[in-house]
Amino acid sequence: MSNFFGTDGIRGEVGKSPITADILLKVGWAVGSVLKEQNENPSVIIGKDTRVSGYLFESALEAGFLSAGVNVGMLGPMPSPAIAYLTQAFSASAGVVISASHNPYQDNGVKFFSSKGVKLNDETQKAIEKKISMPMSSVGSASIGKARRYEQALGRYIEFCKSTFDKSCDLSNLKIIIDCANGATYHIAEDVFSELGASVSMINNTPDGYNINRDCGATDTKHLQKEVLENNADLGIAFDGDGDRLIMVDHKGQKVDGDELVFIIANAWKAGGDLKSNKVVGTKMTNLGIQLAFAEIGVSFIEADVGDRHVMDQLIEHKAVLGGEGSGHIICLNKSTSGDGIIAALQVLEVMSKTGKTLLELKSKMTKYPQVLINVKTDTKVNLQEESKLSQAINSVESKLSKTGRVLVRESGTEPLVRVMVESSNYGLAKESAEELAKIIQSM
Repeated sequence: MSNFFGTDGIRGEVGKSPITADILLKVGWAVGSVLKEQNENPSVIIGKDTRVSGYLFESALEAGFLSAGVNVGMLGPMPSPAIAYLTQAFSASAGVVISASHNPYQDNGVKFFSSKGVKLNDETQKAIEKKISMPMSSVGSASIGKARRYEQALGRYIEFCKSTFDKSCDLSNLKIIIDCANGATYHIAEDVFSELGASVSMINNTPDGYNINRDCGATDTKHLQKEVLENNADLGIAFDGDGDRLIMVDHKGQKVDGDELVFIIANAWKAGGDLKSNKVVGTKMTNLGIQLAFAEIGVSFIEADVGDRHVMDQLIEHKAVLGGEGSGHIICLNKSTSGDGIIAALQVLEVMSKTGKTLLELKSKMTKYPQVLINVKTDTKVNLQEESKLSQAINSVESKLSKTGRVLVRESGTEPLVRVMVESSNYGLAKESAEELAKIIQSM
């Protein structure tokens, strides 16, 4: 089975290929078999977010690994970045996350971290895909893997997050509202921020298996914005279902996205001499105004394809330590091996503490260009390169925008969508152009 892995592991609707118990049983076996070829006594740890289907797929993957002769450590609900850290902390051969990140509960997926806490490389993924296409066969009884529950994982991750924060900084004057998206940070976030001194109020931290990401969290901050204003809070923090995205809200109730947060961190790290290589990695979706703001402070901007994996590749290639996306994936490579919403939030709070400035004041150092993003649902795969009508329309829009804007049309790597993004110093022109392109895609 080729091209089994998407841009962020394996993901889809529960009950439909490949997100079924039988397929994920075989995925567990295939990954385990590859690990057996690479390690003498391989072990994996498995964590999940709060979707009801996580119980089913946790059992299926566990059985697959055990049948390949791989020992399994079960972590229960845990953020994706926690798995990246704990894979190293427990000296596991790989870490497994059962999650569909920011998607609704009807979807689920699985992604893997290597023993070094980073996403699997292409070579390993191809070896796994080759195994999936082969008949599954269990090892003998004497070689079957063993499973155990790790009871101390939660505390270890909380302490790790706190260790990335400068303890000389004081958060005791901050009143923070935290939105956990009814996801995997629900039993972690309050401890991290309150133990560092902040006054914390929690919302959307009562998962029931079905309410993950529903009208809350990093993908929908309206509830958080309302709570910040009504409670006169200093700021709000929103995570997504698996805890690898961060969006914040300032004390005026205004959303502060991933692009702006990366700029705030970069500006402070450059001033403090901590911005290695003097470079920041963003994506093709990074706001043009943010890119211009980087140039004004003398920071080189590196453009990657959309997706945290591509951001990571560019960080490594350019020996940089900070990168991210407007959606809230923020990677601080000098703090963690993967994008981590909690750790990114701590870096922003550290900047606030050291400068004595509000989140609103920190983000005012940049001016974002108006950006219109329309997601067009598609029933079948669309070959955007072969649609001449769309190409002509894009060329026409680009002519109108000239040097004061840009267009990006791309297929989503995680959902059946085509994303249309138009950016311009003129909001009306951006909106009109994006709607025009979206209509053409809908008619294909």
